[in-house]
Amino acid sequence: MAGYSGSKDAYLARLRRVEGQVRGIAKMVDDDKYCIDILTQVAAANRALQSVALALLDDHLGHCVVEAARTGGEQEQLKLKEASEAIARLVRS
Repeated sequence: MAGYSGSKDAYLARLRRVEGQVRGIAKMVDDDKYCIDILTQVAAANRALQSVALALLDDHLGHCVVEAARTGGEQEQLKLKEASEAIARLVRS
């Protein structure tokens, strides 16, 4: 079971809003809107996706990593490595 299962509907709602934002950005480009206005909307969509990513990471740490730490062994090291790599990707983006 995924760590975000209890919040799945909320995540899907947030992602649908981001999807709508991206469609709105595409329409702005199609309508030849002002560049800075488009960039502002791109930044807002990026922040919204980062918010989802951080919430998912929090759920992963609180569920998957904690569970692996309880059982110990190879799974513990694997989950910690995955989390560390995910954090690194988020920091670079």
